[in-house]
Amino acid sequence: MSLRGGDPAEIGGYPLEERLGSGGMGTVFLARTSSGRLVAIKLIHQQFAGDDEFRIRFRQEVAAARRVSGAFTAAVVDAAPEAEQPWMATTYIEGPTLAQRVAEQGPLTGAELRRLAIGLAEALRDIHRVGVVHRDLKPSNVVLSPEGPRVIDFGISRAVDQQTLTMTGRVIGTPPFMSPEQLEAPRGVGPRSDVFSLGTLLVYAATGHGPFDKSSPYLTAYQVVHGEPSLGAVPAALRAVVEPCLDKEPEGRPSADELLVLLRDLPAELGGADADGAGAGRTRDMITQHHLATGATPGRTAPVRTASDRTAPSGSGTGRNTGIAIGGRLRRRWRPVLAAAVTVAAIGGGVAALTTGVLGANSGTDRSGGDTGRSATASPGGTLPKGFEPWRRTVLGGREDIPDELRCVARGDALFCGGGGVVAARIDARDGSRVWTAKSPGVPVQGMHLVGATDDTVLGYRFAAQEAPQDPPSEVVALDADSGRELWSVPSGARSTAVTGRTLDAVVAGSAVVTVDASNSRFEARDARSGEITWTTPFPSGTQCAPVPAGPRLLAMCATDAEMEAPQVRRSTLSTLALASGALGRPIAVNGPVVPMGVADGRLVLLTKPDDATTSAGYDGVARVDPASREVTYSRLDQVYAGTPGMADGTVYVSGQTGLVTALDAATGARKWSRQTGVEGASGPAVGPDALYFSSATGRVVALAPHDGTPLWTTDPRADGLTGEQGASPRVTVAGRAVFVAAAKNTLFAFDALRPPEAG
Repeated sequence: MSLRGGDPAEIGGYPLEERLGSGGMGTVFLARTSSGRLVAIKLIHQQFAGDDEFRIRFRQEVAAARRVSGAFTAAVVDAAPEAEQPWMATTYIEGPTLAQRVAEQGPLTGAELRRLAIGLAEALRDIHRVGVVHRDLKPSNVVLSPEGPRVIDFGISRAVDQQTLTMTGRVIGTPPFMSPEQLEAPRGVGPRSDVFSLGTLLVYAATGHGPFDKSSPYLTAYQVVHGEPSLGAVPAALRAVVEPCLDKEPEGRPSADELLVLLRDLPAELGGADADGAGAGRTRDMITQHHLATGATPGRTAPVRTASDRTAPSGSGTGRNTGIAIGGRLRRRWRPVLAAAVTVAAIGGGVAALTTGVLGANSGTDRSGGDTGRSATASPGGTLPKGFEPWRRTVLGGREDIPDELRCVARGDALFCGGGGVVAARIDARDGSRVWTAKSPGVPVQGMHLVGATDDTVLGYRFAAQEAPQDPPSEVVALDADSGRELWSVPSGARSTAVTGRTLDAVVAGSAVVTVDASNSRFEARDARSGEITWTTPFPSGTQCAPVPAGPRLLAMCATDAEMEAPQVRRSTLSTLALASGALGRPIAVNGPVVPMGVADGRLVLLTKPDDATTSAGYDGVARVDPASREVTYSRLDQVYAGTPGMADGTVYVSGQTGLVTALDAATGARKWSRQTGVEGASGPAVGPDALYFSSATGRVVALAPHDGTPLWTTDPRADGLTGEQGASPRVTVAGRAVFVAAAKNTLFAFDALRPPEAG
């Protein structure tokens, strides 16, 4: 691709000819030496040049690449790791990457697949013989040159005789191709971690997908550590070699030399999978899905269950529906070992208090729709709770073997948090001490967190234990805010993600909670305290619906059954849903895949997604719906923005996976500003006094000035977590000057916004 405005004309005396691509850490250019030799120059992004940790990593990359420089890698031509903006030049290798080859032509077969396997094993042997561990073998780091495969990018490699760089809070790599030990203890990985990655790479080359692929980085990582690989489509002869490479324990895998011997014994034509191979490696998934796919009885009212009859069987009247596999977009449940795939589009995180005008986990996220409720949680004048001291805690859930995050809301001196294996917990906001915790015994749905809280009641989600199939798969549970005593529970539907792209199965509306019944056929409103039903409203015939809070209003977002069967809903409707009676207004048609964000000037703001499944990871426009006039307007964005969206004060924000935050005008879609941050895979924003907060699963937080995105401060990571999740709900909760942050593994911490933890 051509050079862009702002690109340098030359680097280190090498004239640049074109831009080859750009990644999270740097941009790669094609250049030519004075003798006419083509070289690829990797230039580290300016924002990382001043980061000592990244500079050390780059020095290691240069040293490792120089140390290897064999027949199966790109030789280092020149480098300047100490330059103001570091760079490295390597021999240019012509050819597509393995990722490009598979995407454009499909999986490799026969002799071509065998040559790739042997070539990669030889490359790995040479890399390991000089004492280097690559640690990032993946399809985009393998170039298919005319002379054979070449392994590139030693950005996170290390020499075996070198101390591993400590990177607290970052699990660096690409989950589908990482080894279990790399995910669990990244400091201790050795050469056989690369062998595991090579095994996953060969499965990808042969089938077009990894052996542990799931619908989110978190689930994929969990499957890598605990699950069994899906190898059914791998040719039988190759599968016999790949299986030992994927042993969970490093000592159970062959070395690169041993692997090369095995691969050279493969037949010239590998052939295909066994006749029954399509199901191999999937047995437990299929059994579990069959077990869970219990039919629902449409229209049947799901009974409220009080704490006194919690242990009784639910009977046939619960109208169970687990939301399994319709159009591939329904959420599924985390299962130990198999970790059944879920669609992660949990932008709303399952937490929405209607009185706040928020479509997210935190009060005060969107203040443009009226009273945000922040006055009830923030101390006067932006002060701290009396006796507040910075703290850090871990809240244990019902399933400690499942990676998870919480989401929180603040009420005075109380912090209520929930998600995953925790229905809800009350934490003292002053010191982090736990007042009470209600645990969920079953396997949670990713992205479903706290429902919300009223003055005296907290509402969360509970998931049935595997050994209790008589219990509803998921329930909304009401708890006494003071004691944590269960007040009532009701089975809950689970179609909101498919309809809206958000996890909003239940919303708090004043002193009531609005849910979808277990058969996914009606809305039900209850008094949040007593659980008494105040009204029910059936969905329009032939549709599935979800509640969408819109400032002081509640809307119903619906899609036809036919739309629900498609890969994504391309046409939906919005109707007012009267809070007092549940009466539905006339439907307003909305075109294109859309995701509701919040309210600005009385209009519901939605982000539109490209009407193309191949590019659906980003957002290309803004739609605004006026419930009063029924007017719908659309604006195109200047480009497709990929990442995690959020909204505050009439501005939509998209946080990219490499830390770029872009502010977009909710009325016009115009870009206000873009700011590169050091917080990868962040969610947000959360609104505080004169600041916006974005945070990743690692607990790294950045505070930005709302008017232009100027970074005010950034903290270091506080937990070990992946940063690849997109669509996560805001992890930060603000109460006055107190900032509360939720991070991976149910880690919570708090600090004074005026005295954030010092970075470094």
